[in-house]
Amino acid sequence: MKVIFGTDPIKNPLTGIGRYAYELANCLSVSPEISELLFLHGRKISRHIPEAKGSNFTSQGLRQMVQRSKLASKLYGVSAPLLKSFALKKYPDAIYHSPNFYLPPKTGPSVATFHDLSVFTWAQCHPAGRVRFMQKEIILSMKRADILITDSDFTRHEVIEYFNLPTNKVFSAKLASSGEFYPRDSESIASVVTKLGLQPGKYCLFTGSIEPRKNIETLLSAYERLPHVIRQAFPLVISGFKGWRSELLHTRFEKAEREGWLRYLGYTKSTELPYLFAGAASFLFPSLYEGFGLPVLEAMASGVPVVCSNSSSLPEVVGDSALTCAALDVETLTLLIQKSIEDNTWRELAIQKGLIQAKTFSWQRCAAETIHAYKQV
Repeated sequence: MKVIFGTDPIKNPLTGIGRYAYELANCLSVSPEISELLFLHGRKISRHIPEAKGSNFTSQGLRQMVQRSKLASKLYGVSAPLLKSFALKKYPDAIYHSPNFYLPPKTGPSVATFHDLSVFTWAQCHPAGRVRFMQKEIILSMKRADILITDSDFTRHEVIEYFNLPTNKVFSAKLASSGEFYPRDSESIASVVTKLGLQPGKYCLFTGSIEPRKNIETLLSAYERLPHVIRQAFPLVISGFKGWRSELLHTRFEKAEREGWLRYLGYTKSTELPYLFAGAASFLFPSLYEGFGLPVLEAMASGVPVVCSNSSSLPEVVGDSALTCAALDVETLTLLIQKSIEDNTWRELAIQKGLIQAKTFSWQRCAAETIHAYKQV
């Protein structure tokens, strides 16, 4: 079996899809079931997985210029897919796997990973331009792909039902957390989090981009309802890129920071993030919709109790190890957050169950399920 794996998402910083592509590429590279594995990055095919490096000044400036110019954007939109197709044309006997939904035209045997359908099912949570572009491209890729892969059984069933596809066209290959996420001793945690102005075990954590789908507004409202003494002793720490439609949230962040019960860190370095997870009293994730919900898995692997919504794929990931409620239920969320901080009996059980649950997910398993999908092609 010959495979060409797309590596465009592998860039610094490694976000969710970039991490998925990087980890899966490394596992596929040692599989005895793949006789030849190549990597498509941009329009170039090589035998090496690219490093997750930051863009240099020249390439970054060029990208910004293209984004600002309508003509340049249009030319790029036409030329980039053709160049990818031309590169793939030289390998007609290889399966091409795009790890982020997009397939160029005339690719031959092909597989695409669909991480979620939020631009269709939660379109109101995305910028209008992104919705129009991604809806069009996803439908085109769906027609071009021989097989589709999803991150969870939830997303698999959703894709099948939403687009009325045959069940033998869509397969799930579940994600895993990085090996960097595991329980750590207080001393090593303190060496990192104290630089951020935090105390190990004395904060609750949310990570994710600051955008409507993450339901941070509900999280803030629930946290505000906690007794004052708890909020001061266990401030809410939020880590993530500033996203879209987040101006009002940042105003609330600033007010809560002045009141002493919230810390907004912005983007946290990948080298520091595992320590930030491991040092949390509990991890809070009331997202409206997730194709998988990797942060809750990273929290469980770090030995941290989880409170999350019972929406979309999250119950599939946490099993019975977390406290869950409806995403918009502010009152219940407040009660669960307080329980996750104060109920030591539940905390010990949640940590044990979470570690066991996290171990059921691995990148080796993800690679094996991905190869099973390849075999259908």
